[in-house]
Amino acid sequence: MASDIYDIDLDRNPANHQPLTPLSFLERAAQVYPDHTAIIHGSLRRSYREFHARSQRLASALAKRGIGRGDTVAVMLANTPAMLECHYGVPMTGAVLNTLNTRLDAPIIGFSLDHGEAKVLIVDREFSRIVKPALELAAVKPIVIDYDDPEYTGAGERLGEIEYEDFLAQGEPRFERRHPADEWDAISLNYTSGTTGNPKGVVYHHRGAALLAQGNVLTCAMGKHPVYLWTLPMFHCNGWCFPWSISAAVGTHVCLRYVRAAAMYDAIATHKVTHLCGAPIVMSTLLNAPESEKKPLPHRVEFFTAAAPPPEAVLAGMREAGFNVTHLYGLTETYGPAVVNDWHASWDELDPAAQATRKARQGVRYLALEALDVKDPLTMESAPADGETIGEVMFRGNVVMKGYLKNRKASDEAFAGGWFHSGDLGVKHPDGYIQLKDRSKDIIISGGENISSIEVEDALFKHPAVQAAAVVAKADEKWGETPCAFVELKPGREATAAELLAWCKERLAGYKCPRHIVFAELPKTSTGKVQKFRLREMARDV
Repeated sequence: MASDIYDIDLDRNPANHQPLTPLSFLERAAQVYPDHTAIIHGSLRRSYREFHARSQRLASALAKRGIGRGDTVAVMLANTPAMLECHYGVPMTGAVLNTLNTRLDAPIIGFSLDHGEAKVLIVDREFSRIVKPALELAAVKPIVIDYDDPEYTGAGERLGEIEYEDFLAQGEPRFERRHPADEWDAISLNYTSGTTGNPKGVVYHHRGAALLAQGNVLTCAMGKHPVYLWTLPMFHCNGWCFPWSISAAVGTHVCLRYVRAAAMYDAIATHKVTHLCGAPIVMSTLLNAPESEKKPLPHRVEFFTAAAPPPEAVLAGMREAGFNVTHLYGLTETYGPAVVNDWHASWDELDPAAQATRKARQGVRYLALEALDVKDPLTMESAPADGETIGEVMFRGNVVMKGYLKNRKASDEAFAGGWFHSGDLGVKHPDGYIQLKDRSKDIIISGGENISSIEVEDALFKHPAVQAAAVVAKADEKWGETPCAFVELKPGREATAAELLAWCKERLAGYKCPRHIVFAELPKTSTGKVQKFRLREMARDV
């Protein structure tokens, strides 16, 4: 057997082996373009020099409180400069950033704080009404830091011992960050909606975050100095890793506290925004704005959307308004989008209906993803590329999560056979592009947020008049999808749709509540299983 002459007998050396981390992107931007505008928020402007120094101050202040490798720092923040600083300052200490979903209720927030063993909680005053009861429910007692955003004009309660700016003042602007001992060290923790019970904690590592962040820059063809408008919540999959991507491209973050049409058009026109991401609701908000709020775009603006495919009318409207829409696909477990509907110039010649059909496909793998396939989950055989054979969409690569926190069983199930099982069912077309056909766990994606149909059904079942309930997704031009509930009442009992909706609102976060409640006998199989495919057909006519 021939010897391998390239098997050099040398240990890894710092000279040629450094763990990958997205933290280096901000360091480079601050070194090469220190005076370039990094952050815009209302009247506030911050350069990369200031952005980096403030992130270092945050890290230093946290380290002085004993925060280090493996500790969890939770944040309940809007799309603000503080949220961007946390994406760098927290992992600079070796700690793990847990961005909490601001739309969730107190019990789930309390569970997340306990499950992640939060040592610090940074909270925007606007969310104090949710965080206060969450802290009362939680067993952990984190250091609580209040954040006063100048753009927030409300009167939220202060919960912490110190305000964010005062906390930063305790830190040093020249803090030397702690390099990850291993690029597989955790960088962030994101909770994903579970189909039953509590949510699962998805752990990201430095390597995956660095690769996906760079993958965004390449996939979105950003070039140097893009101007990115924050309409996608940064709490969602760490903003699809764009807090790190924009620094890699030395771009400008345009923060937007509230996603409103007038504010978006103003920001795009004033700051010459080049890119933004969002769910279908963001597109609907832009298109349905009063003419008095709309402004001419400075150039064609790239808009990246995930969740449910945009309807043909929405795509046509966006194109006419000056936006180029690209459809992405991914999961919390893949750091956000890892699949892109890469557009071919030849498809421009297709009629609008045919183009919409192409746009509806999820697409092909990111450059940062090693493999994407549609497989039989039992045999692990690849489905034929015929556009008809349904299998489970599976991922493999460095931009797949490290695993579920404290949940080895769920992690093993997700990684069975050496692939990450998405739980989404789809087909593979002859050109290799994949397209989702159904969700094996009946997850509803509304406004970019996952809603478990089982969770909504459980709330309805608890009503004393309800005998049976089934919830399916109903297509919605504004939200992408919304929950539609079919309900059977117990003999002799009565309840109105308004009554059941009020019941759900007392037990669920607002966006999870059904938009439609239909009283009907549920179609069932001979064994009593509800036929949800028939309910989906019925929902189209509601």
